[in-house]
Amino acid sequence: MQLEKVKDVLARQKMIEDMVHLQSMPRQQMVETLVQRQHLAELKNLLEPLPAEEIATILEALEQEAARTVWSQIPEELANNVLWEVSDACREQLVGDREPSFDESQICAFALVEGKLQQVTISSRKDLEGIKPIWIDLINVTKAERNFVGSHFGLALADPGDATDLEVSSRFHVESSGEMHLHSNFLLDRAGSSRSVPVAFILYQGILFTLRNEELPVFRLQRLRAHAQPGYANDCFDLVLDLYGADVEYSADSLEDIYTTLGKVGRQVLSEAITDTEAAAILGDIAEEEDLNGRIRGNILDTQRAINFLMRSRVLSNEQHEESRQVLRNIESLNSHTSFLFDKINFLMDATIGFININQNRRINKLTVFGVVFMPINILAGMGGMSEFSMMTQGVPWPLAYGAFFAASCLLGGATFLALRHFEKRGGRGSKIVSVRKA
Repeated sequence: MQLEKVKDVLARQKMIEDMVHLQSMPRQQMVETLVQRQHLAELKNLLEPLPAEEIATILEALEQEAARTVWSQIPEELANNVLWEVSDACREQLVGDREPSFDESQICAFALVEGKLQQVTISSRKDLEGIKPIWIDLINVTKAERNFVGSHFGLALADPGDATDLEVSSRFHVESSGEMHLHSNFLLDRAGSSRSVPVAFILYQGILFTLRNEELPVFRLQRLRAHAQPGYANDCFDLVLDLYGADVEYSADSLEDIYTTLGKVGRQVLSEAITDTEAAAILGDIAEEEDLNGRIRGNILDTQRAINFLMRSRVLSNEQHEESRQVLRNIESLNSHTSFLFDKINFLMDATIGFININQNRRINKLTVFGVVFMPINILAGMGGMSEFSMMTQGVPWPLAYGAFFAASCLLGGATFLALRHFEKRGGRGSKIVSVRKA
């Protein structure tokens, strides 16, 4: 559909240019330039909303001259992605020796040299030739880049955000070609924001492929450890287990931060008085820590399932089995901590809501006192507004009559207020006596 539209624009452009070129008119060169600009602008507007795959299909179907015209109108930010999609022959016709590059993405290859991981930065397609990696780490790569890296090593690489099904069979499985797929969520805990980042693991022919859309502290720490410590990782399965183990350590550090935050919140909650504004802020902190605690619990359970799958697959050595069991023991200890934190969070939330209710009861009590105090005054005011009052005060000057009425109202209100205070004190002493006797 879009190919036909592009061909139609190019055909109309060619026809009108030929007609203008054959006619003799003043300022013919200017007219030809304006006509050409108009058609190129129409072609550019047609190409801008199209994805890189469809533009590549259009370029492959056009003749060389027409393809170059279309290529000149492709937006610069989209040109590199289009180069990943077209064939090598078409790319050479369009841009010569120019190679597509990994712009915003980051692809790193790691080879095992003398027991240490040596990093090889991949900036173009030629950098993958001639290396024997043990780990290929892909961060925020496009579909075309994934397809190229996958085809170079003979496998298909999927988007890590696609496989989000909770079924174990879809997240942990082995393909008929021998590819082992693991899909897990890793914790990303930053100040004021925590979330789970999906990571896809593919183990194929002794190479670990990791795909994710964000940088994670766990992976950065793993690269530093493997580079600095000889013998830290001997094969791709060591790398997987170390990544999962580092994720458990990172989760444990986040749990310690939750303990610290809840300790501060607990001291605020157990203080003598909390305003509604402070209670709202406390509830926000508690909700944030509850979300982080739940995210940690979900991630470590996901890690537990992944390690159990590796152990059942019979691909681990005896030492790797022992390392797996140690990671599982660490996960069990974290599970008890998350359960305790859930109980503590519920207690602090109930206590905070209780203080909010106490503040509301105090305000209602004040309103009740004011209502009781002014109730007899309202009765007197109603009587004062009746005609009988003027009859009773007949012959008495009105300033004196209304002054006496105002004084009587104040005395009655004050007496009512003192009586309420007296009964409240007696009630408080009575409750204290009852509590002492029970004790």
